[in-house]
Order: sequence, then structure tokens, then C-alpha cells
Amino acid sequence: MELGAKLKDMRQRINLTQEELADRCELTKGYISQLENDLTSPSIATLCDLLNALGSNLSDFFHEDSEEKIVFSEAEYIEKQSESMMLRWVIPNAQKNMMEPVLVELAPQAKTEPDIPHEGEEFGFVLEGKIDVVIAGKHHPAKKGESFYYTADKEHYLENKGKRNAKIIWISTPPNF
Repeated sequence: MELGAKLKDMRQRINLTQEELADRCELTKGYISQLENDLTSPSIATLCDLLNALGSNLSDFFHEDSEEKIVFSEAEYIEKQSESMMLRWVIPNAQKNMMEPVLVELAPQAKTEPDIPHEGEEFGFVLEGKIDVVIAGKHHPAKKGESFYYTADKEHYLENKGKRNAKIIWISTPPNF
């Protein structure tokens, strides 16, 4: 953060000269100039006085709005691979969100680890191959182009009984992968 540039911008927005700001804070115009050019740093007490004169406070001054990231590249994905399965978290740090989408690739005759009952719901879309969505021991077949949706209050997992890889987008809410 460029402290001086931010102070200068605040001062100019309310149409104060360096001299007027200096007078309000019992400082010199030269000191204000040095601050705005990042040639010196104020004490906390002086910064509080300056911000008060500029109609702000420490909290607002140092608060920076971080822009929400919308698009994620393949390089940002997090992967976990075993012999028979690849899990790819396509939204990094999704566990802090309400949904957690994961790209699952299952080898033939493979299945995901059984997930114990938990609060929430799960949705999936089969991109390639065919799978069984197994909920409380009951098999629900789904093939390419089909989707599935269920409450996660019973043990559940995905199984690929086919002879080819299966690829699924699997979304859990709240996050639990």
C-alpha cells in the first residue's frame, strides 16, 4: 500500500491544500508533502489525526476491497490421485464457499470412498462413461449426459462398473470433499 498516495488522494477529494491539512493537524506543509511522497512515515497518533481531519479512520483507511475471483484456470486446480481415481478441485479453496465442485475421474471397476451421512445435498453430472450412484446400498445407474441429485443423509459413493473411465462433475453443499 502506498500510504502517501492514498493520503494525497483523500486530501484532494475533499479539496484541501497541503497547507490546510497541515493547519488542521498542527503539522507543517513540508511534513505533509514528505508524507504524500512517501519520504517519511507518520506515527499512529499522527496518522489518526490526519485521517480524522480527512473524515476517515484507521479501519476504513486500511480496508482494501479484494475483488472476488470469478474464473479459475486449470493451473490453479488442486489434484489428488490414486491408482483408480483422480479428484480435481476446480475451484481452489472452495471449502470456504457454500458449494464445492470436484471433477472426478474413476477408472473401470473403481469407486469413491463411501461418504458417511452428513448435512447437505449433492449434485453430479456424468461427462463420460457410466456410473452407479450408491445411496444406502441402493444402486442408481447414470450414464453420459445424465445428472443426479440427493440429500447426503445416508452413506453414499460413486462406482464405475464399466470397462472405460468415467468422468463426473460432483458438487457438494456444504463442502465436504
